[in-house]
Amino acid sequence: MFLEEFDYQLPPDLIAQRPLTSRDASRMMVLERAMGNFRDQMFCDLPQVLEPGDLLVFNNTLVFPARLLGRRQGVHSQPLGKHNPAVHEFLRGEVELLLTRQESEGVWEGLVHPGRKVRTGEVLLFGEGELEAEVIGRGHYGVRRVRLSAREGSIEDAIDRLGHVPLPPYIRRADETQDRETYQTIYAKVRGAVAAPTAGFHFTERVIERLRERRIETCEITLHVGLGTFQPVRERWVEDHKMEAERYEISEPAAAALNTALDQGRRIIAVGTTSLRTLESVGREGGGRIEPGKGETSLFVYPGFEFGVIRGLLTNFHLPKSTLLMLVCALAGRDFALRAYQHAVEERYRFYSYGDCMLIL
Repeated sequence: MFLEEFDYQLPPDLIAQRPLTSRDASRMMVLERAMGNFRDQMFCDLPQVLEPGDLLVFNNTLVFPARLLGRRQGVHSQPLGKHNPAVHEFLRGEVELLLTRQESEGVWEGLVHPGRKVRTGEVLLFGEGELEAEVIGRGHYGVRRVRLSAREGSIEDAIDRLGHVPLPPYIRRADETQDRETYQTIYAKVRGAVAAPTAGFHFTERVIERLRERRIETCEITLHVGLGTFQPVRERWVEDHKMEAERYEISEPAAAALNTALDQGRRIIAVGTTSLRTLESVGREGGGRIEPGKGETSLFVYPGFEFGVIRGLLTNFHLPKSTLLMLVCALAGRDFALRAYQHAVEERYRFYSYGDCMLIL
């Protein structure tokens, strides 16, 4: 398949720059695959749309302030003011480090921007030297391995103090204090993500309570969203793209709930593409069963993929030519999914992380 087969036109003003005042006030397009139709509803209708016995699977990863803004040691920036983090413009010597994956104590993989000049052996400084990152390895497309050290206290505390919420680049503004709360699901618990599982943004305590009243079950798994989820597809042929590995964990209670649902023929509905990829990856390894434990997945889901665990997906609207849109097309069918996206544009749905959602059943 050609990459261009997953393109669509989106007016820039439909890209949500901020969340709604109330999380559950978003719109929800419901796609019924068997009927080949879709309809416009509100997210707060979700408990009535689902059926008693359905099992919703949340990703409880917690986003940390992984975006660090600093300078290269020994390279002084021009005295023209700070860079503009909203549009990623940098002066000489200034640098951004987006931590994407912890390899071991103090050693991280990250994306450096502008990365072309940052070489192995260099030291990046953040704050007034409160946090340092020594570059110990170099990869493609700005990827670097770094060794972090904090002048005082723990590295984690320094990151929390100096870091910025890693808002995606299509949000054309600097991060704000409230993003530390709003760019996070209400059930986030396990620290480790550098991008949020945004399908979960819409849930509130009142919606979850109504799900319980309808006897709709929920369980939580963990996938730490990293480079693999938002890495762009650079190959002309979709099949040539390789996903970066991301870490997951499934507890024994979650595995038991999932296997019981599978045994009883009840629907398992993933909340977000990260939950879906985790479940399908573990299901493949376990011969259709969900085994508890930790691991990594680099599963790439695109049209032609055979689903063995999930039967539905709640997800936001995704970028053109992205692996996330390809996953949606794999589940709903490419033509059907792109028709739904065109309808979303015409009806002026809000797109991407802080936008509206669709439910594929």
